[in-house]
Amino acid sequence: MKHIDQKWLYLVILSFIWGSSFILIKRSLVGYTPLQVGGLRIFFASVLLFILGFRSLKTLSKTDWKWVAIAGLCSSFFPPFFFALAQMEISSGITSILNSVAPLFTTLVGIALFGLSLKGRQVLGVLIGLFGTIVLIAAGMENNVNQNYWYSLFIIIAALGYAFNINIIKKYLSHLTPLAVTTASFGIAFLPAFIILIYTGVFQQFSGNSAMHEAVWYIMALAFLGTALANILFNKLIKLSSPVFAASVTYLIPLVAVLWGFLDGENISILQLLGGLIILFGVWLVNRKKVIVLQK
Repeated sequence: MKHIDQKWLYLVILSFIWGSSFILIKRSLVGYTPLQVGGLRIFFASVLLFILGFRSLKTLSKTDWKWVAIAGLCSSFFPPFFFALAQMEISSGITSILNSVAPLFTTLVGIALFGLSLKGRQVLGVLIGLFGTIVLIAAGMENNVNQNYWYSLFIIIAALGYAFNINIIKKYLSHLTPLAVTTASFGIAFLPAFIILIYTGVFQQFSGNSAMHEAVWYIMALAFLGTALANILFNKLIKLSSPVFAASVTYLIPLVAVLWGFLDGENISILQLLGGLIILFGVWLVNRKKVIVLQK
């Protein structure tokens, strides 16, 4: 019973933290380029995690590092850049709704590579969820001609990366503490992100740039809360629950993100909300019955 209560608590907390991340990305982009936002998000989060969890890295074996490298690139390196790139062209509310395909991808990756099996109702749910994504993108292209919905592909790829990350952690890294997994993942992401930051010239540009001085606080909040803390809590959630339940955090994220977007003056059409509801309905069908693990 204690674990049941804990996993729901983590789900709600993560929904609020990650739901608020989209507006923080939007504000960060006022002073920085997408590559700089993604790189600084990883940089600040990594520094905090190294301070908190450096000693925990001793618990990883060589085999663990192999899986952490894959999981880290899929969830800790590419998504921070992809979300920043997408929000240059797509509103934060729509971006959060698109991200809700993560549970569907988690299920599909689990079936294809990790020995999961679905019932017919769950297969239907996957198809409905993907259809909802198409509706959402099509509606956005028609009603918001100033937004380039090809950038939705960045969110789709990021969600697929999260799906691989969740399944890898659950199957191969569940014996490690959430802090160890999170610190190691960002240890993998840190060096390439730092190289990108040097390439963008962000450290030279910062001096005397008032827009950067103001926006850096949003990036730090995004890094410390929406990246470092949130990933520790998420890895704990994966350990306490199933991969698909952990991915279900993306059901609630749009509610928080759309509210922040509305307060910030963003407009969302009825058809776009309908697309989001179709996605959530498809995800609900996928999770209505427990996923069965095939016995080896």
